[in-house]
Amino acid sequence: MAFNGGDELVIGGRKLRSRFFLGTGRFPSPFVFRQALTASDAEVVTFAVRRVNLDYTEDDAILQHLDGGSYQFLPNTSGASNADEAVRIARLAKAAGLSDWIKVEISANPRTLLPDPIETLRATERLVKEGFVVLPYTSDDPILCKRLEEAGAAAVMPGGAPIGTGLGLLNPYNLGLIVEEAGVPIIVDAGIGSAADIVQAMELGASGILANTPVAKAQDPVGMAYAMRLAVESGRLSYLSGRIAMRRYASASSAEEGVSAPFGAAEPARAGLTGSRGAGAVAPRAESETP
Repeated sequence: MAFNGGDELVIGGRKLRSRFFLGTGRFPSPFVFRQALTASDAEVVTFAVRRVNLDYTEDDAILQHLDGGSYQFLPNTSGASNADEAVRIARLAKAAGLSDWIKVEISANPRTLLPDPIETLRATERLVKEGFVVLPYTSDDPILCKRLEEAGAAAVMPGGAPIGTGLGLLNPYNLGLIVEEAGVPIIVDAGIGSAADIVQAMELGASGILANTPVAKAQDPVGMAYAMRLAVESGRLSYLSGRIAMRRYASASSAEEGVSAPFGAAEPARAGLTGSRGAGAVAPRAESETP
């Protein structure tokens, strides 16, 4: 980012300029997707391996729209219901030459699409041993996120809310704990609804954001992609700059010391001459009194 050239995101040994990752699904047309991708300035692009023609990747409907860009592909294992299926999908993607990066995505419940924690951890352990750069999608459980990191995940991707709901960050407290304990990048994935959600996540210390549905299904996908790009940047800058502590009561922005009295107000030294003789009041001296 232009405001801080030293603030780089590094995953799997690759330095990334952008902290905004973009999904490819559900856009109204390939043309709109391409425009949104340009507006987002994303470098990492994710897609479901099951939606790609692995036999003819050069002619694939998704990949052909990514030609000419230096994108980092992040195939995902969407559709897998256990670790065995996720590992098989990852191997197919790597054999087809797509990438050695893989987003592990294992959902056991088709209604909630919440990640299966046990199978996700198993798949991560196996794929790391096979040399993949693994980015597991998981729930916002601080302990599980730490276990995935210890298993060798290059980054961990907790969801803010269930996929596609647009509910935002349902548990910002947990996300703050995850970031605090993390030794790898934390990419918030799923549940984002607007640019405001992104700013909140980035101000909590998230390393980046992955979004798909809130961009693809926005009334103006291109405009939303640009708005979310700016939200990632502004949220990151806000986090690095350090917000003030929250206070219960008001605090004047100007110090009281050295501030002159308002025009027309009684001077402190003369206030007792006209006021009642309360504490601190000064009694006027009669002219006949001797000094």
